[in-house]
Amino acid sequence: MSLYKQIAKVGPKLFSKSALFKHGFNWSPMYRRSTGRIIEASEDLLTVKMKLPISWKNRNYVNSIFGGSMFSAVDPIPMVQLINIIGDDYVVWDKSAEILFKRPAKEHLYADFIYSEEEITEIKERVASENEIEISKITLLQDKLGEKTFCEVRKKIYVADKKFYKEKLKSKKA
Repeated sequence: MSLYKQIAKVGPKLFSKSALFKHGFNWSPMYRRSTGRIIEASEDLLTVKMKLPISWKNRNYVNSIFGGSMFSAVDPIPMVQLINIIGDDYVVWDKSAEILFKRPAKEHLYADFIYSEEEITEIKERVASENEIEISKITLLQDKLGEKTFCEVRKKIYVADKKFYKEKLKSKKA
């Protein structure tokens, strides 16, 4: 079991789910290197807010935020957020990602990661009837007021019933 999964099992005994999510990301060496920071997570984790401050750590040759920092600050959040919302009866994996740069980022960037109750219900219902599905999530990196978009990250996320997934793996090995 990974260190992150061990912390996820023990952590809720000591911290709220949202505090564990926020601080777990912000203290994680993997996420810290992106230079992004989770600034808010709702108690139900349906809403997570992230800030990507511009600094000497992420400036590129032309003095804007390095595209790799933009992508890596966004990349893990939708998948890990969904895992924590829907629970252990599901397998959740990133399937693909695409990044579209809109303009150079020479200021702090912000992103909201939102799952609605309806979306979670639909995911669970579709998995119950189809066993495995793919969903799409789009994240915009914007200025503080949400008036300018600097980057768009499109992700495809695979979600499957855990029992179905294990059987699928067994049949592939046979």
